[in-house]
Amino acid sequence: MAGDMHVYPAPVQGPSVQWPVWVGDVPRLAAAFQPRTEIRDRADEARRTGHDVVLSGAGGVGKSQLAASLARQLRDQEHTAGVGRDVLVWARATSPDQIITVYAEAARQLHLSGATPEDEGGAAQLFVRWLTATQRRWLVVLDDLTDPALLGEWWPDSGAGNGWVLATTRREDAQLSGQGRTLIRLGLYTRDEADAYLRRRLTDAGHAHLHDSDRADKLADELGNLPLALGHAAAYLINTRRTMANYLTLLRDTSSRLGDLLPPSADTEGYGRPVTASLLLSLDAVDEVDNTRLARPLLHLASLMDPLGHPAMAWTTLEALGHLRTARPPQRRWLCRHRPAVTEGEVHSALECLRTYALITQDTATAPIRLHALTARAVRETIPSGTLPATAQTAADAILSLWPRFDHEEREMAATLRANTAHLDELTHPVLWQPEAHPCIYQVSVSLADAGLYDQAIEYDQRTARQSNDILGPDHFDTLLARHNLAASYSDAGRVQDALDLGEQVLADYERVLGDDHPDTLTARNNLANSYSAAGRVQDALDLRERVLTSRERVLGDEHLATLSARNNLAASYSDAGRVQDALDLVEQVLIDYERVLGDDHPDTLDARRNLAVSFSTARRVQDALDLGERVLADYERVLGDDHPDTLGARHNLAAFYSDAGRVQDALDLRERVLTSRERVLGDDHPDTLDARHNLAVSYGDAGRLDDALDLRERVLADYERVLGDDHPDTLSARNNLACSYSDAGRIQDALDLRERVLTSRERVLGDDHPDTLDARHNLAESYGDAGRLDDALDLGERVLADYERVLGDDHPHTLTARNNLARARDAAAAVQQPDTATPATAPDLNPHQTLPSNRYDPP
Repeated sequence: MAGDMHVYPAPVQGPSVQWPVWVGDVPRLAAAFQPRTEIRDRADEARRTGHDVVLSGAGGVGKSQLAASLARQLRDQEHTAGVGRDVLVWARATSPDQIITVYAEAARQLHLSGATPEDEGGAAQLFVRWLTATQRRWLVVLDDLTDPALLGEWWPDSGAGNGWVLATTRREDAQLSGQGRTLIRLGLYTRDEADAYLRRRLTDAGHAHLHDSDRADKLADELGNLPLALGHAAAYLINTRRTMANYLTLLRDTSSRLGDLLPPSADTEGYGRPVTASLLLSLDAVDEVDNTRLARPLLHLASLMDPLGHPAMAWTTLEALGHLRTARPPQRRWLCRHRPAVTEGEVHSALECLRTYALITQDTATAPIRLHALTARAVRETIPSGTLPATAQTAADAILSLWPRFDHEEREMAATLRANTAHLDELTHPVLWQPEAHPCIYQVSVSLADAGLYDQAIEYDQRTARQSNDILGPDHFDTLLARHNLAASYSDAGRVQDALDLGEQVLADYERVLGDDHPDTLTARNNLANSYSAAGRVQDALDLRERVLTSRERVLGDEHLATLSARNNLAASYSDAGRVQDALDLVEQVLIDYERVLGDDHPDTLDARRNLAVSFSTARRVQDALDLGERVLADYERVLGDDHPDTLGARHNLAAFYSDAGRVQDALDLRERVLTSRERVLGDDHPDTLDARHNLAVSYGDAGRLDDALDLRERVLADYERVLGDDHPDTLSARNNLACSYSDAGRIQDALDLRERVLTSRERVLGDDHPDTLDARHNLAESYGDAGRLDDALDLGERVLADYERVLGDDHPHTLTARNNLARARDAAAAVQQPDTATPATAPDLNPHQTLPSNRYDPP
């Protein structure tokens, strides 16, 4: 069946039509225009393949500028070659009336039959139909398209191949792609584009001296590489002659308003509106279509979060839903007292609306939400001052509610929450400190320590302690807690003396403020004992732990968890002091108590069982340690799962028990598995991963794979130096163990040189009498013997024995080893002709992470 025949009016031919026909004002290109080559190439490729193009992006990214550049290219440059556009129409497309007016003007200039001034709509329709039928080459630009419904009636059909439609929009609706249209997202300037823009803009204005290479990148970062903002900032610099350094200071001042920093007077390119208005231009449109009335309060919350991204699920937490219920404006004034509950579906709908209008970006419905830093700042300036505290507290509550129970299970989430907490506190300070510090402040400290980011934890805790002191006062509980956390971070980072000094101050403050028997005072006393232990003050640690246990038994009772923890820690002090049987007896009692109070499968019970296995190993009850270690690992796997850090620790310890039992290959296989698991679960540079790598090197040595052991120990040392620093106790242990590998490989002088360095470092960092320092002195004596320097070995061995007897006591295992080695060294000195019998036995460096006692540092 034949279809209807459509006849379109043709333009009146003759001199009255002046070709080419150009309708509408194509914007002039901004000074120092950046061509955005990659996006331009994609648009050109789409045009060559017959696709119309929609440039989508947030306000201020330069959509109209790029469209103008493409239009001028087709209008001017190609026209001179005979392939340009006979008809070019540039129409603002924020409303149908704007499009109709421009289309009607095009119909008038083309003298289309039937087009009359009295009927603009009819004339516009004639023009659209003419574009479909004409053989002339044409280009229609729809700038700032706000309503996808316009894609139907007012989007010309370019299927014949003679024409092309180019549109710009802030929206990303599905309607904008498909049906021969390609959606291209236009983002921010790249770092190179931003720098090139600033340099050329200032140079062209005769103020090249205002370009500061060291600060241009920082300025671009602060402005989020937003082309519109960079244009205003450059004009501001030119107008005021301010340096970039001065401008950055103003920009970073959160009390400064964008309207002052990027004022309308800096609109030298004729954008037509202030930066703030441009950034939030879509917000009024959002309010019109947002049936939930949640978009604006959600945007207020999002503006306080990290621009790099925050979890979308934050706004469906109970805390956020409760806030949104009261923050949502009522539909009717008389309904102010009736505020219906907010549903998750409504939140998702409001977020979808914000995404559609490019006020937020989100790759998927569950991906992190991102908000451009300047857009966020503009939004924050619209938050009523009286509601900011409640908004900030809600954001903090949402962050805390999302924090994973175990950071290792969701490392990326934990890192995101840390960043958002810090950003929120910085933006709203001191809101999160009133009337007291929000718990998420201290959760960051715990999370950094769990991630093994000890230096970052110290920096964060130092800042937190200062802020708490300034806001809440030196004796406030939060200030004491912040200083307690700082002491713990010092300890984690190997800054032994700093941890000890601060721990003594914190304990004195707790005793003065809360009294001797307050539970937090007892915790501070326990943690000071831990610092004494780390500093090698074995007897001081033991004395203090006995006092802590007595106090906790009296104040909290025999079966309180803190009391059981104190008993466990006292057992560790007995072990450090060489009282192996006392330690074993006490650990056995602790395990019985935990099993009775908490049950067989409680994590603290598992820790106690693991510590008993370690005590069996220390007491040389090899088979008992092995049998219990296998049970402990099975328990951890069943209760906590294969990848929990405590499970990996139990597997780590079982490998040591295999090694003690002479099952070298079993130990090696298990340590390879532990390393693989820790690299996957904790990351390559987590301190526990470094320990696993270190212990695998030990197994390589035990298995006779000396080259593998040496290579891995060199890597381990480099890793420790990079991650923990040259003077961390673990780094010193790794350096000592590398010396052992040098010795095994026959590189006697290398071993001796490294051991001298280890001893010097330990004397400086840990002190002359620290047990690790004594071990280093003992091992250096061994190297002297290996090098044939028997007199030096004998002299140092005598000093080592005297030190062990004085510091650790006559019966400590290390003292006994030193006494035995000294006797052998004396025999060797008396029989120089038999050097093979003159080598003193080594007391191997103890890996401080090989055993993992629970509650090493008790939280207050």
